[in-house]
Amino acid sequence: MANGAPQSFQNHTRWVPMYHFVASALLILNLGYAVAGFIRQVSFGTVVQLLLAVALLIIFFYSRAFALAVQDRLIRLEERLRMERLFPGDLRDRISELSIPQMIGLRFASDGELADLTRKVLDEKIENRTEVKKLIKTWRPDNARA
Repeated sequence: MANGAPQSFQNHTRWVPMYHFVASALLILNLGYAVAGFIRQVSFGTVVQLLLAVALLIIFFYSRAFALAVQDRLIRLEERLRMERLFPGDLRDRISELSIPQMIGLRFASDGELADLTRKVLDEKIENRTEVKKLIKTWRPDNARA
């Protein structure tokens, strides 16, 4: 973590200021400028400028979405391997029942509480990754996220 504090539910969200604040603000400003130009004078040039501004915003959002989708797939693989190593036989057979949001939430659970927490999540059908994360008592940080 940037502030040196141990990672927890309260501070685990990762913000990249140049991406989340600067780049997004510049792209929104660019879109506003393109809309204003289009409103002032409809021409081929202003239409192209507006379409380009929209395309840049689409690329901005999808680039993050694609990276997060790949990250989620990697988390699923890592957690499956971890669970296969840590779980007793009966719970190991239930790994395939876990959804991606459940696995993403469980990745922060320590090895000692992972099995019991997984049983609870499966038995109570807790699907929301945020709700799963809130159940964790001993946080296992993930500092290598995209």
